Amino acid sequence: MRYLSALAFALFVSGSLAQAHELWIEPVDYQPPAEGRVVAGLVNGQNFGAGATSIARIAYLPRWFVRFDLGLGGAFVPVEGRIGDLPALSMPVIGEGLHVAVYQSAGDVVTYDTMEKFVTFAEHKDFPQALAEHQARGLPETRFSEYYTRFSKSLIGVGAGAGADENLGLETELVALDNPYTSGLSEIRVQLFYQGAPRVDAQVELFEKSDTAEVVVSLHRTDAQGIAVLPVRPGFAYMADAVVLRVPDPALKTPSPVVWESLWANLTFAVPVR
Repeated sequence: MRYLSALAFALFVSGSLAQAHELWIEPVDYQPPAEGRVVAGLVNGQNFGAGATSIARIAYLPRWFVRFDLGLGGAFVPVEGRIGDLPALSMPVIGEGLHVAVYQSAGDVVTYDTMEKFVTFAEHKDFPQALAEHQARGLPETRFSEYYTRFSKSLIGVGAGAGADENLGLETELVALDNPYTSGLSEIRVQLFYQGAPRVDAQVELFEKSDTAEVVVSLHRTDAQGIAVLPVRPGFAYMADAVVLRVPDPALKTPSPVVWESLWANLTFAVPVR
């Protein structure tokens, strides 16, 4: 029964909440003690879960991910769990320092009933040319599909939280160049990568959440090195998100025909009160 309920839940996420929604790793505690556990949920939703926004918490289901690891100091171990576990990540800390959780979803398909929904998504994620490209390719304006993959990371400061994030080789990825738990900075630099190279002049959307779950959203751009500078404040949790929208490779194998492909880079972290 537990497995069937979890599977039905995952199918619900795939079919109804995936479209134009982020998927992020949300720790229960961004700064667990050195003798504690790293506990975090996989969350699919909008606006970092603010207000009445619909969200879905995704269970531990290996068929839905390609990679789900927890690492410290560059050494990663697979996240262990039972099918249907909620939250999806619950493991003893590896040691004191900056832990990095990483999740790469299995690809899935979303279908747009109307062109309006696709254009709204594309413009929000900084692809204003998508409509013109869609029309130039002679694609249908209703009932067309997109293949999407999520690449989500979270920084968790265990104990003193010392350490550094790193490029894990995901197809698209946000890498923190500053440690939010030890830097004491009012800005955190993140570098955006796509297929191993810095992604230049790209939009990074930043969500700032208070302890009362109020969220403020701001837009930022990467420079010539793919770096975006994000303003941060002590006592807040943050989610950075960046999307690639592209024409699918003809060799891409999908469960049904698709005309677009999106790749989502996501990074969550918190800034402690000093």
